[in-house]
Amino acid sequence: SSVRIQSRPSSLSLQAESADQTKLDSNFGASATRESDSPANILHFSYLPIFCVRVFSVFERRIRAPFVGDELVEDMKKVSRKVGKYEVGRTIGEGTFAKVKFARNTETGESVAMKVLAKTTILKHKMVDQIKREISIMKIVRHPNIVRLHEVLAGQTKIYIILEFVSGGELFDKIVHQGKLHENECRRYFQQLIDAVAHCHNKGVYHRDLKPENLLLDGKGNLKVSDFGLSALPQQGAGLLRTTCGTPNYVAPEVLGNQGYDGAAADLWSCGVILYVLMAGYLPFDETHLPTLYKKISAAEFSCPFWFSPGVKSLIHKILDPNPETRIQIEGIKKVPWFQKNYVPVKHREDAEVNLDDVCAVFDDIEENYAAEQSENYGGPLIMNAFEMITLSQGLNLSALFDRRQDYVKRQTRFVSCKPAKVIISTIEAVAQSMSLKAHTRNFKTRLEGISTSKTGQFAVALEVFEVAPSLFMVDVRKAAGDTLEYHKFYKDLCAKLDDIIWKPKEGMAIPACLEQ
Repeated sequence: SSVRIQSRPSSLSLQAESADQTKLDSNFGASATRESDSPANILHFSYLPIFCVRVFSVFERRIRAPFVGDELVEDMKKVSRKVGKYEVGRTIGEGTFAKVKFARNTETGESVAMKVLAKTTILKHKMVDQIKREISIMKIVRHPNIVRLHEVLAGQTKIYIILEFVSGGELFDKIVHQGKLHENECRRYFQQLIDAVAHCHNKGVYHRDLKPENLLLDGKGNLKVSDFGLSALPQQGAGLLRTTCGTPNYVAPEVLGNQGYDGAAADLWSCGVILYVLMAGYLPFDETHLPTLYKKISAAEFSCPFWFSPGVKSLIHKILDPNPETRIQIEGIKKVPWFQKNYVPVKHREDAEVNLDDVCAVFDDIEENYAAEQSENYGGPLIMNAFEMITLSQGLNLSALFDRRQDYVKRQTRFVSCKPAKVIISTIEAVAQSMSLKAHTRNFKTRLEGISTSKTGQFAVALEVFEVAPSLFMVDVRKAAGDTLEYHKFYKDLCAKLDDIIWKPKEGMAIPACLEQ
C-alpha cells in the first residue's frame, strides 16, 4: 500500500526538538493518510504535483508515529543515536583512525561535526599524546579561518571531539573538479590562509600538514584550516622541529632532511605550494618516483605556467625558496602588492587565557564523566535526511528553509541508482574484486581496501547506501585512506564500471542538485 497525497493549499509545519518551528507556508503542502503498521510505514509528502517523495527524520531514521499534530512532533524527537546533548547523523568524513559524523546540538539547534575516535585504537597505536596535542592546539588557536573546537566528550569506549560544522567541503574537491581558479579567488583564499597561519604562529603553533585537503570551505566560501593532528606546540630552546611530517608534495626541502627545521618557514613553503595549485590546477612538484620528487623539491625545480601574472609568479618564487633563511616570511608576504589587493585583515576577538587542564580528563576512566550514549538500529539502508531529499527534487529549491536541519556537505563523489540496495552492494563488491580491492560490508556500508598505486601505503574507500525515495538510492563515496588524487581517479574508474546501475537523467530532465555540487 502507499500513502495517498492530495496537492492542495495548506501549511506544513515541521517541528524540531527545540521550541522553534520551521513553517513552510505556501501554495503547496501535503495531507497524508496513515498506512498500515508495517516496515513500509513511512510518511510521504508532496511538494507540487511533480514532487512526491518519501520524507524522513533529519537524523537518518524512519518516522513511525501517527501523522497528526503533537504525536508526529514527539516521534521526530527520537533519533538513531545520541551522545550527550548531540543527536548524531551520518558519516561525513573518514580517516585511518577516526570518523567524522554530522551531529546537532539539541539545546541550541546548532549543526556540528563530531570526530569519533575509539579508545582502543588510540591506545593500540600509542596516539594518546598526539590526540591530546591536537585537542590542546585547537583550544589555543581560535580564529575565524580555523575550524573551531567546541568541546570534547568521553564515552566508555570512545572520545568525541565536537568541532565547527563546515558545509562547503574540501578546497581540494573544488580544484579537482573545477581546475585552476580565477586569480582573484586564489588571492582571497590565500589571504585567509595566511591570516590563519599567522595566528597559529603567533600562538607558537605550527601546522606541519598544510594542503588543500585540510582546507575546508564554509557555506559563504570562506576558508577554514582543519586537521591539526600533526601540529607542534611551542618548543623549548631554539624551537627547531625534527619530525618529518606532512604530505611529500607539500613538504619543505629542509623537512626532508634529518636536520632540525623552523616550523614557521616550513608552513610557509606549504602555503606557497597551495597557492601554486590554486592558480595552476596541478602541483609544482609531482613525481611518482619519490627520490626524484625529493630532488626536485630540494632544488625548488619548478616552472610557472604562462597564465600566472607577474605579481603572483614573483610571490610564489619568494615563498618556494629552498633556503629557509632567505625564504620570505609572513610580514613580507603581507607587504607584497599582489597580496595587498582587496585585502581586509580579519577581525576576531582574542579569547581569554585558555585552560588546558581538562584535556587529560577526557582519557580518565571516571565513569561519572562519561557522556550518555544511546542508539537505535534499523534493518535496511538509512533514510537520507530531509535537507538532502529536498535538494534532490527536480527544479524545486527549498534548501534555505531547512538550514537548521542541514547536514549536507558538498561532495563530488556520489551517485544515484534505481537498483535495489542489495544489488547495488553486490555489484560494488564484484567490481571491487575486479580492481584487486577487498570489500567488507555491514549494514549497507562497504569499505574497499587495497595497496596504493605508488605501493607506498594503504588505499581505502568507504561507501554508504542511503534511500532517498521509494526505489531510489544514493551511494555516498568517501576516501578513507591514501592519496586524494588517486582517490578521484579511482572514483572515475569505479563509476565507469558501475555504469549499468547508475541512474542518469533523461534528456531534458533536471539533474539532482546534490549531483551538481
